[in-house]
Amino acid sequence: MAGEPIDDAIAALSNLLKEKAELGTVAAAKIKQLTAELEAAGSSPFNPDERIRTGFDHFKKEKFEKNPDLYGNLAEGQSPKFMVFACSDSRVCPSHVLDFQPGEAFVVRNIASMVPPYEKTKYAGTGAAIEYAVLHLKVTI
Repeated sequence: MAGEPIDDAIAALSNLLKEKAELGTVAAAKIKQLTAELEAAGSSPFNPDERIRTGFDHFKKEKFEKNPDLYGNLAEGQSPKFMVFACSDSRVCPSHVLDFQPGEAFVVRNIASMVPPYEKTKYAGTGAAIEYAVLHLKVTI
């Protein structure tokens, strides 16, 4: 019966150290460090609440507090120059791809970046976003 992938990796690293003594103590120390990290990562379950909290804390400390001229103005409202329709695909962030700064683009994300035809009673979400961007935010591009 095969062991867990982490156990197999640890065993392979141990064998490598035994067979290749010339790797030296530096390599052995690094492998032990990585092994300990792998074991620690495998022992704690993923906590989505904690992931969101640490992500927000990182933004607050590393971006908001370090760049008050850029991020501090966000509390004063928004006046984006661009409106972007983007796919709701989690692997692609329009602000990253287009190198927009916070507040520079009003982004509408949906399946396949679709802009449905105008109808008063259907597809109200996209129409409402366009109306808000043009009439209230004065987006021109």
